[in-house]
Amino acid sequence: MQTNVPQPLLDCFATVTDPRIERTKRHQLIDILVIAICATICGADSWEDFALFGNAKREWFNSFLELENGIPSPDTFRRVFARLDRREFQHSFLQWVGSVAQLTKAEVIAIDGKQLLRRSHNRPAGKSAIHMVSAWAQENRLALGQVKVEDKSNEITAIPELLAMLEISGCIVTIDAMGCQTQIAEQIVEKEADYVLAVKKNQPYLYEDIEQYFSWALKDRFKETSFTKHQTVDREHGRIEVRRYYASDDIAWLRNKEGWRGLQSIAMVESERTVIGKETTLERRYYISALAADAKEIGRAIRGHWSIENSLHWVLDIAFREDESRIRKGNGAENMAMLRHLALNLLKQEKSLKIGIKSKRLKAGWDETYLLKILRN
Repeated sequence: MQTNVPQPLLDCFATVTDPRIERTKRHQLIDILVIAICATICGADSWEDFALFGNAKREWFNSFLELENGIPSPDTFRRVFARLDRREFQHSFLQWVGSVAQLTKAEVIAIDGKQLLRRSHNRPAGKSAIHMVSAWAQENRLALGQVKVEDKSNEITAIPELLAMLEISGCIVTIDAMGCQTQIAEQIVEKEADYVLAVKKNQPYLYEDIEQYFSWALKDRFKETSFTKHQTVDREHGRIEVRRYYASDDIAWLRNKEGWRGLQSIAMVESERTVIGKETTLERRYYISALAADAKEIGRAIRGHWSIENSLHWVLDIAFREDESRIRKGNGAENMAMLRHLALNLLKQEKSLKIGIKSKRLKAGWDETYLLKILRN
């Protein structure tokens, strides 16, 4: 097969097992996958869009794909992605990610859940909207993978499955309060990574201990304890936000601390927000960490965690219209989410144009040369 598409991309997905029986195969699986990947990059958001895009670019696809029976129909895309093994597809995705990026030491890996596809609910069948847990590498600006939260379950069961897939040695994993669990902390340490975990009242003793400790320490001006402090100030759009980060390794007194493998420090963020014409508000948030009590480094990890909201979840909703998708049959929703992650990674890695993701998708659809440039990143 003569191809203009970079071979590493094809190689990573060429080994995915075709879920169809032989007599029903009118199209090669790799052809279906390549068209779907290219279509997703270029603005397609549904099985119907995939078929329309394929037919519009049929001459171009004919230059490097077999396409013995033309472009697959929307039903073909729907059936294949609904039946495609999500774990195998995820493995191929991770293989590709590993081929294009090397996670740096102390890179922040943010793990967070998102209620995908709010229109994917099926009330008559009693099915709620699909929920996914994703991992985001802040410095590399890459989606590393995602796992669907099973019905009648929650993120606590999905996070370990996602962590098991990832190569995170030397990184700092950040998770919100849902992931503040002793088993999850242990799994992160076993994978030779550090953690910064948010603490809320779902861990009542831990929350109470840390809250009372920092309340006492602030009143005492930290005279009787060891600590580090770091401060940042943000000014924009008529508001000023001062964030003060405190970290301490004074944890010998902490109840049940032996259950938290790798625990070295506790931390607090004090956010003071002033909006012109309104009262100043103060909020305190608490964390446990496997890092040393370095307030600047822990603060970097805490701030880095929110990049998953701004750089992944928000972009998927705005540029990929993920929130409007109603796909949910079989593995379709999870595999489609994987296609969006792949497309987003490719688009973010292409840096020659200083335009938004949505505009890059449009240009890729109009300009095959630019599409190939994206695929080669």
